[in-house]
Amino acid sequence: MIPARYAATRFPFKLMQPLGNKTVIRQTYDNTVATGLFDEVIVVTDSEVILNEILENGGKAVMSKQTHESGSDRIAEAVADMDAGIVLNVQGDEPFVHRETLRQLLAAFEDETVMVASVMKKFTDPGLVSNPNYVKVVVDKHMNSLYFSRSVIPSQRDSTFVPVYYEHIGVYAFRKEILLQFTQWPPAEMEQAEKLEQLRYLENGIRIRMVVTEHSSAKIDVPEDLEKAEMYLRAM
Repeated sequence: MIPARYAATRFPFKLMQPLGNKTVIRQTYDNTVATGLFDEVIVVTDSEVILNEILENGGKAVMSKQTHESGSDRIAEAVADMDAGIVLNVQGDEPFVHRETLRQLLAAFEDETVMVASVMKKFTDPGLVSNPNYVKVVVDKHMNSLYFSRSVIPSQRDSTFVPVYYEHIGVYAFRKEILLQFTQWPPAEMEQAEKLEQLRYLENGIRIRMVVTEHSSAKIDVPEDLEKAEMYLRAM
């Protein structure tokens, strides 16, 4: 499922911006289909413009019926009546999906105890660790998340020990039943403080299994990101 909201705060209408010879949302959709990993790929949107962009180019898309706070809520509405076991969320503004990363994410569910899985990547630029726009995650020895934060975690108390810092990459997969439960829980205190919806799972006792990737995503948040994505596309 690809949640696609039209009126983004920092970059309005970004999903309909041209990227190469397609729009951003079509690049995301087509590249996700091209992985060959999924029984179905569906865009779920609040916009008839995006809906028609996908449908008129041979893709699958549905309108969400309600206003939602998060992409997870929008996806949950769309899959509620679908026959689905595992639902993977690809963000509409991340057009360059990486097949191997998504394959590893799906493989996490071979462990029947896994309810939710997501992706993380080692920071290669130390200067980004303190940037609150880059979400950090710490994990236990079993690769289950302990906490997500916009702050620097872990804090480096001992200058002689340099911890490894991981960036959370916002690609998720869920068992359908836990995704539907998520929408029934009220926003948690940590979630409201950090503005990170994944903390709702942790506060309700649901572990998130993390998969490590070395692949850099190319998320489009601001107009400058679109310029970088154009350069990335030309270099592919």
